[in-house]
Amino acid sequence: MPPRLSRRRRCPVKPAEERAVAAIRAELTRLARYDDESIVHDRWIRQRYDGGYAASYGPARAEAVSTAWHEAGHAVAALAAGARFSSASISHGRDHAGRVHKISGGGELAFVIDAAGQLAERLRDWSMPEHDDELRAWLAAWKSDGGDARHFRRAVAARFGPRERAADCAAECAAWRYSEQVLTPLRPAIRQVARALLVHPRPLPYQVTAAIAGPVPFPAPAPPPASARPPASARPPASARPPASARPPPRPGPGAREISR
Repeated sequence: MPPRLSRRRRCPVKPAEERAVAAIRAELTRLARYDDESIVHDRWIRQRYDGGYAASYGPARAEAVSTAWHEAGHAVAALAAGARFSSASISHGRDHAGRVHKISGGGELAFVIDAAGQLAERLRDWSMPEHDDELRAWLAAWKSDGGDARHFRRAVAARFGPRERAADCAAECAAWRYSEQVLTPLRPAIRQVARALLVHPRPLPYQVTAAIAGPVPFPAPAPPPASARPPASARPPASARPPASARPPPRPGPGAREISR
């Protein structure tokens, strides 16, 4: 069975957005042979250099590319989770290098959206933490990222329950690994949106981002991590469990929530 497509809300596409999509696609086709740093628009380079965020044009290009992949990850994850946002941008501000504005929704997959920025940066060069020990160490050190780390932990706690102790990050590791499974097949869409952010000198509205990304599969619900399940000793024996037909239906996941960054 083919994967379901994300449940995007049907909104009319404005003529200006249609023209923007056509112009971006034409520019991406023209620059298809060039790497990411070679296609950064002059506006994003000069903004970082003139603002003192980069010492020269070279670092400004590199920072813009990293930010584009980060924000593209958030945007594509939001599309996959059926969430909405107003626009995606790599415009450098006083306290951020880029932003996906006014994300709302996502439901039980909100933690995937929060982790998607860091995951997309690692998908760019395939530098995912391979071993769980390495992942646990990285998650413990993940503190300040424009609020992403805080939002991720809050969403994981709402979905799987709070940590029992500071060293217990089994739920966070499981949520991160699940997010990897969701986003790795979406790398082509993330790359396409990232390159669109680099060549276009203005923020990308939701409808433009969705058109550039193309069809995005809707992921299956996240299973609870092992730490969220009762231990084997606390489970009743199979003979004492009611038959499947007598068990109550599963409870629905948490409702959608508003996320702003």
